[in-house]
Amino acid sequence: MKIERHAKIIELINEYAIETQEELAARLNDAGFRVTQATVSRDIRELKLTKMAVNGRQRYVVVPGGNGHMGDKYIGILRDSFLSMEMAQNILVVKTVAGMAMAAAAALDALHWQEIVGCIAGDDTIFCAVRSVDDTMIVMEKLRKAIRG
Repeated sequence: MKIERHAKIIELINEYAIETQEELAARLNDAGFRVTQATVSRDIRELKLTKMAVNGRQRYVVVPGGNGHMGDKYIGILRDSFLSMEMAQNILVVKTVAGMAMAAAAALDALHWQEIVGCIAGDDTIFCAVRSVDDTMIVMEKLRKAIRG
């Protein structure tokens, strides 16, 4: 449950300009996670989130290029959600467990692989725009290695 909650937190802070722990707790509760402010505080600490000024307002963000621990969290999200992948030229189509595509896409984006331009996610499918056909094969291999450990 904790890894799913952490994945949802990453997804939420990437999607919304969340300024307070209370706002994050409310969004998590709306998404079906029953949390208290104390749980959210602990999750923020474990995820090593920070507040950053964006457009003159403070909001929670994932620190890009953080330590290996954060990379491990993202890989864990991918491992827990990944079902399959298929190449369509420079688009990588990734199938996930139902309801996990947005979290997995957020994890892929947060890994900052230079070959990936960006990801769009539905419920169980991610379209990952990759710079070239050759880069798509590189991303597939990176993903295979990440999933296997």
